[in-house]
Amino acid sequence: MADKKKNELAEKLLYAPKNGYDRLTAAEEAAMNAYCEDYKKFLDGGKTERLCVDYCIALAEARGFKPYSKGMKLKAGDKVYYSNRGKGIMLAVIGTEDLSHGANIGAAHTDAPRLDLKPRPLYEESEMAYLKTHHYGGIRKYQWVTMPLSLYGVVALKDGSVVNVALGEGNEPKFVITDLLPHLAADQMRKTMAEGITGEQLRVLVGSEPLEGEESSRVKKQIMQLLNEKYGMTEEDFLSAELEVVPGFDVRDIGLDRSLIGGYGHDDRVCAYAELK
Repeated sequence: MADKKKNELAEKLLYAPKNGYDRLTAAEEAAMNAYCEDYKKFLDGGKTERLCVDYCIALAEARGFKPYSKGMKLKAGDKVYYSNRGKGIMLAVIGTEDLSHGANIGAAHTDAPRLDLKPRPLYEESEMAYLKTHHYGGIRKYQWVTMPLSLYGVVALKDGSVVNVALGEGNEPKFVITDLLPHLAADQMRKTMAEGITGEQLRVLVGSEPLEGEESSRVKKQIMQLLNEKYGMTEEDFLSAELEVVPGFDVRDIGLDRSLIGGYGHDDRVCAYAELK
């Protein structure tokens, strides 16, 4: 009897944490899993801020949102969005009260740690072509070597047109930042994690085949010819480009039970997607 009273008192007064799965009904777990499948698509479709905005616009328009323009007449119940130069987006549902009564606002960033190309990134060394980068978002440099990479962004051409760049999607060729082989890395292994890979070493390998008939910078010229054929670019167009290097793989389920999500850009896109929904 005393034990029973102790248990009742403990249940009444003390906090006993429970695993999240133990709190869910079967219907709630099914809804959670469906939400996560859509979230994974969002991560795959939004690997940069610009791509996130495009993805958000497509989802919003499917739900009846219209683009807002200055001076547009609005009434209660209207659903509108505004794209800030393609890199940020605001969505609004117009209420019935004056703003003096307040508003519900949620905000999150969709940028994530990445590598940005420098203004004049392409160069050739030892018959290899590389892109020079600058790291963004507090990356851990050692994590970015020897993994597949993709390149996304926009380029403003001389004629004023803007082209979208997407290189390394799906089964397309990827890029990589090379590292030393273990038996050649004795000096590197004696360094701290922060010193093992420096910012200057975060150069992206993009090619090694020389262009026929050329005498100098043959690999660099081959890369520029490929970019020119695909996007109409010349080397000068890098100056007006915004190009980002990101991990070149899609989201995967983690664990034998598929209970976790492994993908690029969780922080803070997990919050942005929840607000979007």
